[in-house]
Amino acid sequence: MILLYEHPLSPYAQKVKIALREKHVEFEPRIPDLFSGGDAQFQAANPRQEVPALIDGDTAVFDSTIILEYIEDRWPTPSLLPASAAERARVRMIEELCDTYYEAINWALAEISYFRRAGGALATELTARAGEQIAGVHAWLERALGKRAWFNGDAFGWGDLSVVPYVAGSGGFGFAPPAGSSLSAWMERVRQRPSVARCLGEALAAMPAFEQVGALIESGSFVREYRDHRLEWMMRSGGRDIVLTGMTKKNVRFAVEIR
Repeated sequence: MILLYEHPLSPYAQKVKIALREKHVEFEPRIPDLFSGGDAQFQAANPRQEVPALIDGDTAVFDSTIILEYIEDRWPTPSLLPASAAERARVRMIEELCDTYYEAINWALAEISYFRRAGGALATELTARAGEQIAGVHAWLERALGKRAWFNGDAFGWGDLSVVPYVAGSGGFGFAPPAGSSLSAWMERVRQRPSVARCLGEALAAMPAFEQVGALIESGSFVREYRDHRLEWMMRSGGRDIVLTGMTKKNVRFAVEIR
């Protein structure tokens, strides 16, 4: 049985779960223990201590994109990638933009809404900035989709599972694609797929527990990771003091040092 370390609210883990289910690969989802001394198997599978991490027998793979590549190599049928090199590059670029730009915006909204990193005027300002940026991403995705039924082309695939966690995530914060847009129509279609519907249902079921993490963060028991694109978003969008306060309270961390 494939073991997948994940969290239902992680868009990176959602991509992998959708891919496995589209290929009808059975797996055991497991949320790693990050509180009572850590999970040794998880730490061995991913030295960065981030979900997702996949264990297939003696093989351990981390990073959602590398896991998707492993899944495609390990279970090539049905293929989730388009046929041509140019089309494969196109959907991988869509994935890259969503993973390293769109993700940071939704993540910041969670920091504000659920983890209460900001309140009052600052929360309003940061939320407005996030909304502007999401509108820009949605316009870009609308152009990327064009007249295609799917981001992948004629059939659902890699491009679509790379986009849906982020569009669904921002929709949960009140920033859904514009009504009547091609992106909105695509989202309605993609929600009908069993793999996507199950994944989004798991995320929704996890939300009540997620809302309790704010107190754990304030106490320093749970530390959020600020690195790469997430740190960049805060620094350029007006959240500099959030970062500095979190560092002082020790409830903000950067990449784990590998030993």
